Amino acid sequence: LRFMGYANEVGESFRYQFPKLVAPTYVLAFGYCGLDALSAGHRKWNEGANATDSKESMSPQARAVVATFDTLLWQTFASVLIPGGTINLIVRASRFATAGTTVLPAAAKKWLPTFCGLGSVPFIVHPIDGFVDYALDNTTREWLRSYR
Repeated sequence: LRFMGYANEVGESFRYQFPKLVAPTYVLAFGYCGLDALSAGHRKWNEGANATDSKESMSPQARAVVATFDTLLWQTFASVLIPGGTINLIVRASRFATAGTTVLPAAAKKWLPTFCGLGSVPFIVHPIDGFVDYALDNTTREWLRSYR
């Protein structure tokens, strides 16, 4: 299920070869985001039903809503929007760089940008995750903590 989150990166990498593939890959990636968010909310709901800690000011339902919202926001930025945009830029820059060269054969000009996009995925994941964690820790998560 986790690999559904990478579907849009694959779609962006193959955008110029198979343009009709891009939209369905975003459907898969957003579907993953929604399912992961619902799963996180369900876990919090169940934790609240079994918890005996009276210090918690939020109801189990409220904790479930917060967990669902936080996970959905995080996954949307870290798994879909930022990586998709980054891969799109990498593929476009690679196409631009290869378009003007006469050294590469036509097949290389066509497929090298795709491979650059696919090859960059392992290198962009952790920096994007860290950035999104930092951004949410200092914005929405801080705001949500103030309501507890």
